[in-house]
Amino acid sequence: MVSKRLQAIPASGTIAISNLVSQMKSEGVDVVSFSMGEPDFTTPGNVIDAACESLRSGNTHYTPSLGIPALRRAVAETTRDRNGVPCDASNVLITPCKQAIFMIALAYIDPGDEVILADPSWVSYEACIRLAGGVPVYVPTRFEDNFVLDPALVEAAITPRTKMIILNTPSNPTGAVIPSDVLRQIADIAMSRGIKVMSDEIYESIIYEGRHTSIASFPGMFDNTIIVSGVSKSHAMTGWRLGWAIAPEEDIKAINKLQSHSISCAVSFVQDATVEAITGPQDARDAMVREFRKRRDLAMDLISEIPGFECNIPQGAFYIFPKYNRDIPSAKLAEVLLREGHVAVTPGTAFGPGGEGFFRVSYATSEDMIVEGISRIKKVMGQL
Repeated sequence: MVSKRLQAIPASGTIAISNLVSQMKSEGVDVVSFSMGEPDFTTPGNVIDAACESLRSGNTHYTPSLGIPALRRAVAETTRDRNGVPCDASNVLITPCKQAIFMIALAYIDPGDEVILADPSWVSYEACIRLAGGVPVYVPTRFEDNFVLDPALVEAAITPRTKMIILNTPSNPTGAVIPSDVLRQIADIAMSRGIKVMSDEIYESIIYEGRHTSIASFPGMFDNTIIVSGVSKSHAMTGWRLGWAIAPEEDIKAINKLQSHSISCAVSFVQDATVEAITGPQDARDAMVREFRKRRDLAMDLISEIPGFECNIPQGAFYIFPKYNRDIPSAKLAEVLLREGHVAVTPGTAFGPGGEGFFRVSYATSEDMIVEGISRIKKVMGQL
C-alpha cells in the first residue's frame, strides 16, 4: 500500500493527456496535440555543441551539489543585470525546475501550513504543497481581470497558518503577466507579514507586451523571495532538465541539503551547455519568441471565430485559456475533443477549481497544426 500522502495526490492532468495522445498516435490515430507545454523547436546549435564539447572533455562526473561555479555566476549576473535582483553566485542553486519547487515545498512547509496560490495555476504546485503536508489556499482570479491576482484578496486569504505565497508570471495556464504595481503590493503584504514568496519565473523570456518584473527586485524583497527559473522554455531545452533557484544564501544552503540527499547534483555536461545558453548568442531564443507571438495571434484569430468562445490575449508564455459557454465539464469536453475530434487540450480543472469552463491550448506547435487543430475544435463544438 502506498503512503497516504501519495494517495492524496492526483495524477498530472497534462501528463495523463500526453500519455493518451502517445497511445493513440501509436495506434495510427492522427492527433493534433495542444496539451504539452513544450516548444517544438530544437535546442540552439551552439548549446548542443557546448554539451558535446563538455562530454568530449570528460565532464561526465559529479559536480558540486550547488552547481558548477561558472553557471552559478552566469545565472546570478544575468538575473541581476536583466531583472535588477541583487544576487550573486552564492545565491544560486543549480537544479531541475520541478525539483527546485519540490525541494522548496519540503524545506519550508510543515504539516498544516497554508500556501496561497492563484486559481487557476499550474497543477504541480498543489501536488508539491500536499506532499509536504501543507494546505493549498486558492485565491480566485477573474477572467475579466485577465486572471491577475488581486492583492486585496491575497491579503484576505492570509491566516496565522500562512507560510508561503506562490506566484507565476507569465502564467501557466493563462499567459497572464502580473503588472509591476500588483507585484509591489503583494511584496508589501508579504514583507509586513513575514511570509515567504516563491516566484516561478520560468517563462520570463517569453513576453510579448511589456516586460518581466521579478518581485525579488523590489527593495527589501530579495530576503523574502525564492525565485525558480531555467532554460527549458526559453531555449527549447525541456529534455535537458535544468534550471535554478535563487534566494538568500541561508535558504540556498537549506534547499541544498535536500539536493545533496536526493539527486546529488545536476547533470554535469548539461550545466556546461547551459552556460552557453545563458551567455552565448541569443538570436535563436529571440527568433523563437517572435514565432510564438505570430502563433499566438493566429490562434487568437481562429479561436475568436468559434461561437460562444471568449479568450484573453496572453501577454507571455505560449498558452491560450479560452472560456466556453457549453454546459459540459472541462474534463469531459477535453475527452470529447480527443475522442471525436482527435485534438488534445488540457481541461481547465487540471489547474484548479477556477479552471472549470475553460481549457488550455498550447500553441507551441506549427502554424499548420494550429489551423488544423482549432478547425477540429470548431467542428466538435458545433456538434455539441
